[in-house]
Amino acid sequence: MIDPTAFVHANALVEPGAAVGARTRVWAFAHVLPGAVLGADCNVCDGVFVEGGVRLGDRVTIKSGVQLWRGTTLEDDVFVGPNATFTNDLFPRSREHPPEYAKTLVRSHASIGANATILAGTVIGANAMVGAGAVVTRDVPANAIVTGNPARISGYVSAHAKGPLRGEHREAGTPLAVEGVRVLRFPVVPDPRGSLTYGEHDTHLPFVPKRYFVVYDVPTKEVRGEHAHRALHQAMVCLRGSVAVVVDDGKERDEVLLDSPETGLYVPPMIWATQYRYSPDAMLLVLASDVYDAADYIRDYDEYLAARRG
Repeated sequence: MIDPTAFVHANALVEPGAAVGARTRVWAFAHVLPGAVLGADCNVCDGVFVEGGVRLGDRVTIKSGVQLWRGTTLEDDVFVGPNATFTNDLFPRSREHPPEYAKTLVRSHASIGANATILAGTVIGANAMVGAGAVVTRDVPANAIVTGNPARISGYVSAHAKGPLRGEHREAGTPLAVEGVRVLRFPVVPDPRGSLTYGEHDTHLPFVPKRYFVVYDVPTKEVRGEHAHRALHQAMVCLRGSVAVVVDDGKERDEVLLDSPETGLYVPPMIWATQYRYSPDAMLLVLASDVYDAADYIRDYDEYLAARRG
């Protein structure tokens, strides 16, 4: 059914059995098959093909030359750039059809750049940005920026989608966007025999550590963390090399570059933290306020946002 307020160009083809929402515009030479559902206020540009079973949320923009295949769902406010390619069969053969096509999900407010390729069965997280020409072969976390072939995380989107975060070295006392997170500064004792740095409870550390762990030998393409703790306090210190830490409270987001054993980052409970951009020699020390407890972790970003709202 086509909503009376929708616009369908005279040279577009919306077949019976397709649904087009209020105020949605379908431009010339677009072809929408039966069973496809287009939400309200969408903009489907020239030469777009939408197969049956595709679901578009509201305010979705599909630029020219895009084909959306069965099993693809785009949530509200998604942007798809020109000639981006979606797939729904990981092992295609002519005239051989799988029992069920792979599902691809693009979460709300995500953007996909021109000529990007999205492999079947992946999930593009909310607010994520897929760079032009990227080849996405695995899931993209919420708020991540991915580029290249295969696509790797190269940055994170700032809060309120104002552009990429800029990870840089911060001095102690530098205000951060995420409340409660702060940069720590540890004293240095220089000596001809070698320098020493240290930290003491109350003076430098805001909690008493009960556990430590060290992360090292991380391939530069990989991301660590991507979780929050319900009750655990942490302090992170990069003993060698450098690593970027993204902190997120569900409303604000910031990034800090740890590149010296003299500098640490305090992360209180209920802050989503991600570490990436490890240098090849990076060695990250993490001090924790309690012993390991799997129940203390929140590993799903949507669950974390719900917990913050609660």
